[in-house]
Amino acid sequence: MEFGFGFDKADDADRTDTAFREEAREWLEKHLDERFTAAVGRGGPGSEHEVGAERRAWEQELGKGGWIGLGWPTDPAAGYGNRVATLTQQVVWAEEYARVRAPGRYGHIGENLLAPTLLAYGTEEQQRRFLPGIARGEDLWCQGYSEPGAGSDLASLRTSATRDKDGRWRVSGQKVWTSLAHEADWCFVLARTDPQARRHKGISFLLVPMDQPDHIDVRPIRQLTGTSEFNEVFFDGAVAEEVVGGEGEGWKVAMGLLAFERGVSTLAQQIGFGEELRAVVRTATANGAIRDPLVRAQLVRLWAELRTMRWNALRTLGGAPDAGAPSVAKLLWGGWHQRLGELALRVRGAQACVGPTDWTPDRPYELDEQQRLFLFSRADTIYGGSDEIQRTIIAERVLGLPREAT
Repeated sequence: MEFGFGFDKADDADRTDTAFREEAREWLEKHLDERFTAAVGRGGPGSEHEVGAERRAWEQELGKGGWIGLGWPTDPAAGYGNRVATLTQQVVWAEEYARVRAPGRYGHIGENLLAPTLLAYGTEEQQRRFLPGIARGEDLWCQGYSEPGAGSDLASLRTSATRDKDGRWRVSGQKVWTSLAHEADWCFVLARTDPQARRHKGISFLLVPMDQPDHIDVRPIRQLTGTSEFNEVFFDGAVAEEVVGGEGEGWKVAMGLLAFERGVSTLAQQIGFGEELRAVVRTATANGAIRDPLVRAQLVRLWAELRTMRWNALRTLGGAPDAGAPSVAKLLWGGWHQRLGELALRVRGAQACVGPTDWTPDRPYELDEQQRLFLFSRADTIYGGSDEIQRTIIAERVLGLPREAT
């Protein structure tokens, strides 16, 4: 499976992109050295708990090299420190990063979710305050959206924020499934600031520092995989330092952020999927399962679908806004990844259900990569917006079907 662009001719832009690719490869080969050996190929979905210290140091290494925030403005006065990069060069970087199996990004949420949101909806002062720390790989962020009873139906959120006597916002409530909250320095939180408003109105997008031990309690959630990437976060009068987009405009900001979530990074995700598919092919070849016509047909279909997802992602990058594109992308990769996890175990037969023998009471089992793939991918059609919600978005915003009564 090849992941190059496959251009038919080399014009000036192509030559520039080729030079950029060579620069990226050289930098990665030089800097992904023995300091980060333990983190190579680790820290992705299902293993975000691994090698935290090395990955945090790697984030700062990327910042020093100017590889964070490639799509941001490059005004030197802003002090972001990022490189100039076209959209295709951002794709090139994502491909090269995935090719060398560089560590899973600790700063993904800050770089790819919060930063574009600040650039679209934040004030210049907010941009100058928060973007440099993300660009240096120093400030890590988490996302405070989902709540018990308000996951897919996010408009039902109950976390609230009120003004104290000094005019500061004080946040109280509970968030759940908060990735890397136990490591994050900051959290962007959706909270209801107008208790009289209904549903999507009266919600604000708040920036909350996590270092408030008397007001914020982070509790890890143990999953089927035995790991704890996700957390519950309890806010009890936590101070919010900024409101993005204006008071009561949080829903608009939040929906804008979700559109940014399906950007260039999805191409790197697909390259990771390709590596997982190749691993399944190797297993099927080694144990003879490849001789089964049904297995071969499923592998070919998964390969073809992955190629389709890639071209669909490239088609939507940089074009006119498409209200349904993010939802289509999420529907495609969520179901695809689940089917890959199922096939990964099917080709191994009964052996797929066997774990290691060196278990202990405090560590009852340890999964291999394909077992973890199967278990973790069960959530792919739920987190980041469930399939039901994605289909509703397509129905209402693309097909123009009547909206659900509220």
